[in-house]
Amino acid sequence: MLFNSYEYLLAFLPLALILFHGLRRLKLQRLPIAAAVLLSLAFYAWWEPLNLLLLVPLIGINFELARRIAPRRGRPARFGKPLLALGITLDLATLAWFKYANFGVDTFNALAGTHVELARIVLPIGISFFVFQMIASLVDAWRGHMEHFNLLDYALFITFFPQLVAGPIVHHGEMLPQFHHYRGVTASTVALGVTILAIGLAKKVLLADSVAGYASARFDAAAAGQPLAPVDAWAGALAYTAQLYFDFSGYSDMAIGAGLLFGIRLPVNFASPYKAESIIDFWRRWHMTLSRFLRDYLYVPLGGGRRGPVRRHVNLLLTMLLGGLWHGAGWTFVAWGAMHGLFLVANHAWRALAGRHGIDLSRHAPGRWAAWAVTFLAVVVAWVFFRAADLPTAGRVVAAMAGLVGMAGAGAAAHFGDNIEALLVAAALLALARLAPNTQELAGYAGPGEAPPAADAPLARALRWRPSPVWAVATGAGLAVALMSLSRVSEFLYFQF
Repeated sequence: MLFNSYEYLLAFLPLALILFHGLRRLKLQRLPIAAAVLLSLAFYAWWEPLNLLLLVPLIGINFELARRIAPRRGRPARFGKPLLALGITLDLATLAWFKYANFGVDTFNALAGTHVELARIVLPIGISFFVFQMIASLVDAWRGHMEHFNLLDYALFITFFPQLVAGPIVHHGEMLPQFHHYRGVTASTVALGVTILAIGLAKKVLLADSVAGYASARFDAAAAGQPLAPVDAWAGALAYTAQLYFDFSGYSDMAIGAGLLFGIRLPVNFASPYKAESIIDFWRRWHMTLSRFLRDYLYVPLGGGRRGPVRRHVNLLLTMLLGGLWHGAGWTFVAWGAMHGLFLVANHAWRALAGRHGIDLSRHAPGRWAAWAVTFLAVVVAWVFFRAADLPTAGRVVAAMAGLVGMAGAGAAAHFGDNIEALLVAAALLALARLAPNTQELAGYAGPGEAPPAADAPLARALRWRPSPVWAVATGAGLAVALMSLSRVSEFLYFQF
């Protein structure tokens, strides 16, 4: 069931809210939590009921392991480390089988010239997200950071439907206390939730989907072997850059909005990444909960930056390679992760060099704009590999972007007028992403344990959300326009991961 569908918006979500809050009025705290778990499982089963045969046992096994490896009265649990290793191995093996088995066999056949056959394995939706949450909960339980949790709360922590299939990847400390000490929801919180949900839906339906066709046409042409002119390639790359931004940002907003309707605050997962003036800053703004997971459970255990610059750079590269592979079973994702790893290494090296020589580009506007332009260009080029069907396709698009294909006689995939239209639409959306306040700044939303964002810009202060007739009319109008535009329902891009 898609967030941007009539089934979800007009049937499932309203009925789920009526049931949840109706049960809560009975003042039986566990009953609405149990209902939320069942609703979340029903939401997940909408795509494929058989996937529950994977999700439900994994929840039970991971909960029991987390309970057994948690310290008792300050003392390490007996067999804590072996049980932790067993749980992580089980979770990673499950993810590897469903997500990477076919990729591994295909790669082996290509390298060895063999013809080993493996039936196509269907990837359960959301597996990358809930497996990472399970791994994090095991590690945190072993470290003694999880206390007073029960099976019902743990099940809702894993399955809560607004974040089940595409994140954010949440910590137990952010969510379990909210479920365990649930105090209901106010009218103001509901109004804020509806507003953020409406903003997210508009981003997806009115913005992301409007530019998707421009990107698909050009990348499909490149995948078919058609030569691209530079204007073709740039139109496709910039269109996809805009599409992915508003698609993922829209999903993140809809997840947060739905969570608020239940009285649950999800962490912010998206904070204007195209405003970043360095790759380091980009990864503090893009898919923030994945960045946090990779830092806390991979980069830091590898040694982080504690063992010198060389080891730090190796750890960064390894972390980003695995982060790229997490996004998809393909060499294009490995290349995308490697590129961002190299970008981060270069960024850290530049900061060290600039610090030694007293260079600070941020002191002047031209320097900040130059830093932003370099960062944005690097992100756009890397997105080509993220989007392309395979490495040869990505190579053709990048070669055309670099002007290695002549302007004339290039066999352009689209007419000149179509390319100009694509470039103008993409440019308008990217300008919006670069210059406009983000949803958190507009709404004053803060995730669990976070301070509300400051509305420093005059536009953000002028438009700051408040329960008012103006915002109510604007939200209603936005919802109405978005609902009327649901003629062609499309999945959120991150659902494939």
